[in-house]
Order: sequence, then C-alpha cells, then structure tokens
Amino acid sequence: MHRISATPGTAPMVQNRHVIHTSISGRLLVATPPLVDPNFDRTVVYLIEHNDQGALGVVINRPSAEDRLSGLDAWDDLMSPPAVVFGGGPVGPDALIGLGQTGSGDRHDGWSMWRNGVGTVDLSREPYEVSPPVERLRLFRGYSGWGPWQLDAELQAGAWIVLDAEPGDPFSPEPGALWRAVLRRQGGRLAWLANAPDDLASN
Repeated sequence: MHRISATPGTAPMVQNRHVIHTSISGRLLVATPPLVDPNFDRTVVYLIEHNDQGALGVVINRPSAEDRLSGLDAWDDLMSPPAVVFGGGPVGPDALIGLGQTGSGDRHDGWSMWRNGVGTVDLSREPYEVSPPVERLRLFRGYSGWGPWQLDAELQAGAWIVLDAEPGDPFSPEPGALWRAVLRRQGGRLAWLANAPDDLASN
C-alpha cells in the first residue's frame, strides 16, 4: 500500500488566462467538454496539492465495482455511500489514497495535506488512532498527477474550470451526477454548460 505525500508551496499559477499568486489546492477541477483525454472526460477532480513541483488530485465522480479491500475492514463503517473504491486517476494504479473529512481539531494525528476539514488519511493506522476522528471516508485507487506547470498550461488552454469545493463534494452519494451538479450551482453561463449533451456533435 503506497502513501502519497507532497510538500505544500505557493507559486504563480495560471487560471483563466490570469496569473495569480496562490495555490488552488483544496478546490475542484471541472473538465470542460469536450476534453480530448478520455481519462478526464466529464470528470471532477479534487485537487489535493498544487505547487511549483506540480499538482496531485483524485477524480471524485468515478466509482468502480470494487467494494472490498483486504486489510482495511476496520474502515468499512466510515466509507460514504456508495461504499466502493473510486478510480482516482490514471497515475499509480497500485496507490491507494484515503480522503477523509472531520470536524475541527487542534491536533492532526494520522492526517496529511489538510484543508477545510478534508485531508488524506494514513490508512496503515486503525481508525481509533487517527485524531481528530474520521467522520466519513472515500477510497481512491490511483490518482491524477501533473508535472511542474503542466496543470497550469492546461488551465491556460481552457481544459479545466477551477471552482470552490463544498464540504460534501468528495463524498457525494450521487457521484455520477456531480459534474452537472457542480456546474449548475454556479449559475449563469456555467449552469448552462451543465446542460451540454454527452455527444456535442448531436447538439
């Protein structure tokens, strides 16, 4: 079982053709249609880390048929429905990432890459060893990764829309509807984009 780690940092980033000076970790990447890469078509990525070394996130709207993982039975009761393993992305298919949510706490023992109550969980521990306690959990096999400035180039090219994440987004009970739901709640032109047909040629 692999643990994923990264070093937080801040560097000039490119978003919607404007240079900003902050990391966009903890936010959502929403794929714009049509995205040529089938790995990311109609995906919503929760960005765990974004700095001058690159970016790392997990696709939060692709549940798989895999519902049991050996050695992780203690975590079963904390998994958010649908209680299956999600396909986090095309990189590192043997890597397993636990994304958890909890309330506030002064100590973050067993957590890393923490932001707004959501962080990655050390799955090698028992749940009772993690503090503050995990309230809900989602498991991801593989992840989405970008090298230095690679994601920023994609943002500049308009491949992604960067949006704020709501606390429940990574744990949505209806992940298949998440892409449209995230766009629709923005209002205006983005809400209109949510109605784009799967096959744009049919429009």
